[in-house]
Amino acid sequence: MPRLTRIQQQARTRAAVLAAAAHEFGERGYPDAKIDRIADRAELTRGAVYSNFPSKRSLYLAVLLDSARNRPVAANAEPPGDVAEAAEAFARIWLERLPLAGDTAAGARLRAQSVTGVFDDEPGRAVMAGLTQLESLLLALRLETSRPREARRVRLAELILTLLHGADHLAQSAPGFGDAFDVVRACRYLAAMEAPDGWDPPHLPYIDPAQPCHEPWNPPAGLIDELTDGPAGCGGDGVVVVLGSRRLGGGEEAVRAARPGDLVTIAAVTSDPAEAGALVRLRITGLAAGLRRVFGPAGTSVRVILDDGGALAAAAGVDAADDTEAAVRVRNGVIVARAGGRGAGHAAAIAEGER
Repeated sequence: MPRLTRIQQQARTRAAVLAAAAHEFGERGYPDAKIDRIADRAELTRGAVYSNFPSKRSLYLAVLLDSARNRPVAANAEPPGDVAEAAEAFARIWLERLPLAGDTAAGARLRAQSVTGVFDDEPGRAVMAGLTQLESLLLALRLETSRPREARRVRLAELILTLLHGADHLAQSAPGFGDAFDVVRACRYLAAMEAPDGWDPPHLPYIDPAQPCHEPWNPPAGLIDELTDGPAGCGGDGVVVVLGSRRLGGGEEAVRAARPGDLVTIAAVTSDPAEAGALVRLRITGLAAGLRRVFGPAGTSVRVILDDGGALAAAAGVDAADDTEAAVRVRNGVIVARAGGRGAGHAAAIAEGER
């Protein structure tokens, strides 16, 4: 048998750890799972596990991501005819991951990709809050393309996600309660509910304006837009917003202020790719896959890039940290304005910059 290369051996070790961890988490749940038992299952040392995954939390997230990648995805259906059909179709796809009747409590949480109790510290809660805001925005942008067309549907998206997350939680904690088909119908009915959905954040008039500049714009090649699962193509005119994992809620400020024809690129960055970055990847890739199944692969004027290595942030001259909030306006291959701090996306979107 030919000798394995170092890269092949690392891949084999990682796969063994993931398989062992999936059994451990599936049997005992995240709180009671032990790294030592995972190492024993994989016939490896504790050190070998930690050389691939720096923490139990990062390993749990890696298991969820691995499971999500291997989950079969149905072919795209016809795009929905109106917003009610879109809400219903999205809910139906979301609820496919609900636990089965015979699942154990631990197995139910694993199947539902639950991170309940996994990110219960304050930094983790901050990531979850901003991440859910970004998810609501991305769902809303697709709902806004459905008939009847309206200026903003973020409130509707928030209500749909609230209902679906609640269904997730009850399916895990109170199996057998309720009917998933009723939840799907309820999401359809939410589309007809009149809910205030204005866009007038009180802090926007007070943010620092973007600064004009004239710097080359050389985005890295090979970037993927998570919403279309295709090449991002960041060389065109528009706004690039770089948001740390704790500042993801700032994306809408650029989207609403963008000029007609602008492309808005939201780049999610982190200084902790194994945990915060993995959580963002798990949630955003899952949401994007569902949106593609409902609406098809065609994108909107917004792109989302999971900039794990910070390459796009570096091209924009921005640090890739969890509290980063920065943006640049690009015109004709040149960065013509840049902004930083709260409201940076809005500031860059309305900036004229150097001409």
